[in-house]
Amino acid sequence: MATNEYRFLTRWRFRGTAQEISDILEDVESLPRWWPSVYLDVKVLAPGHHGGVDKRVELHTRGRLPYTLRWGFRVVERRPPEGFVLEAHGDFVGRGEWTLRQDGDEVDVSYDWRIRADKPLLRKLSFLLKPIFSWNHRWAMARGEESLRAELLRRRHVPVTAGSSGSTR
Repeated sequence: MATNEYRFLTRWRFRGTAQEISDILEDVESLPRWWPSVYLDVKVLAPGHHGGVDKRVELHTRGRLPYTLRWGFRVVERRPPEGFVLEAHGDFVGRGEWTLRQDGDEVDVSYDWRIRADKPLLRKLSFLLKPIFSWNHRWAMARGEESLRAELLRRRHVPVTAGSSGSTR
């Protein structure tokens, strides 16, 4: 593996349904709202066809370190609600695969991210700073887990109607 190549396997577990989580992850335009610590801007360039295959998205992201990344992806496979596969280009080049597996009333979520860092800073310093860049990715994904958990709760909230006390007695 070249010094600027990375493989990250992230695993999360949530109470809920694979469909709920799939709906959130595939709603890329909402990423800056519910995962603001990482996603600064998201633009859908093309909606794709066949249920989202060939969807094209441009992103501006950050981590804990003081730099930002501009990259994009194209959805190359969808298996709703079991996941989807994307091909990345720009500051990252590679492939990411989200897999969701229902396990009773919980969902196992995994993200397999195999990339080459092509941003000049990352490419040139990976040989020296790979552990720090890897830590930065783990930090971003930990924020994602927290943010997705909060978004699940937000989406499940039943608003109190006017004149109601909100009581569920």
